[in-house]
Amino acid sequence: MTTIAFIGLGHMGDPMAANLVKNGFSVRGFDLSPALVNAAKAAGVFPCTTLAQALEGADVVITMLPAGKHVLSVWQELVTAVPAGTVLIDCSTIDVESARKAHALAAGAACPSLDAPVSGGTGGAAAATLTFMVGGDPDVFSRTQPIFEAMGKRIILCGGASSGQAAKICNNMILGISMIAVCEAFVLGEKLGLSHQALFDVASVSSGQCWSLTTYCPVPGPVATSPANSDYRPGFAAALMLKDLNLAQAAAQATGSATPLGARASELYDLFNQRGNGERDFSGIISLLRDQSGVETV
Repeated sequence: MTTIAFIGLGHMGDPMAANLVKNGFSVRGFDLSPALVNAAKAAGVFPCTTLAQALEGADVVITMLPAGKHVLSVWQELVTAVPAGTVLIDCSTIDVESARKAHALAAGAACPSLDAPVSGGTGGAAAATLTFMVGGDPDVFSRTQPIFEAMGKRIILCGGASSGQAAKICNNMILGISMIAVCEAFVLGEKLGLSHQALFDVASVSSGQCWSLTTYCPVPGPVATSPANSDYRPGFAAALMLKDLNLAQAAAQATGSATPLGARASELYDLFNQRGNGERDFSGIISLLRDQSGVETV
C-alpha cells in the first residue's frame, strides 16, 4: 500500500486527504492547526503532531499550503528528511518562481517532483471531481495517476516543471475577468428592467455563454447550485481570487505580457476585499458593481 504524507489539512486539503483514504491509500496528515489534524482523523487520516512524524515511511508527500513562502519553507525541511526517490507533489496555488525553486530543492535531494494546482473549489475537493494542472516529468506523472484519480476527475499534464502553476494562474485570470463581465451584464440588465431569468435564458445559449454564467451565475435563481443562492457563501473565496489575480499580474510583469483586463480585475477584487468581503464567494463582487452603479441589492 502506498503511504502518503499530506501536509496542509485546510478547506481543500482535508477532503482531498479523505478521498485518498477512501481509495485505499494510507495517509499520514499534518497541519499547524491541531484542530484540523483532529478533524482529518475522523476521515481515517493518521494524525501527526509534527512534520517529521508525517513523513515517516511516506512514499509520496503532498503539500497543500497558502503561498509560495510556505511551500518553500516546508520543502526545505522535508527534502532533508525523506529518502531519495520519494515523490513530492505540491497542490498549492503559488507563483511560478516559487514552484521552480521547489522543483530545484527536490532535484537536489534526488526526489521526483510535480507541481499540481487544482481547480474546482471545496465542492470539487469533497466530491473528488477536481481538475489537476500538472507540471513535471511525464514518467513521474504517469506513476502518480492513481493518486490524482482518487482526488479528481481531470488530470492534465501541462508541460515541464512549473507548467501546472502557469496554467492555473492563466485559467483563473480568465475566470476573474469573466465573472466581472457576467456581473456587469446583470447589473446593466437590472438598470434596463430585464429579469435575471430572461438574461440567463438568452446568454446561456448565446455567444455570452461561459462557466461564470452557466455554473456560477452571480444572482440567485437561475442556477440552483450557485453560491448566490446561499448569500455568497464560498465556494471560492474572493480573497483567493485576488491572490490568483495578483499571481497572474506578477507573472505578466515578469514576462512583459500585456494583461489590461487582468490588471483591472485585480484592482476590482482588491477593492472588494478591502470592503471586508474576502471570505465571501468571488461571485459576490456583483454587489460592488451595484454600489458603483447606484443599484440596490436585488
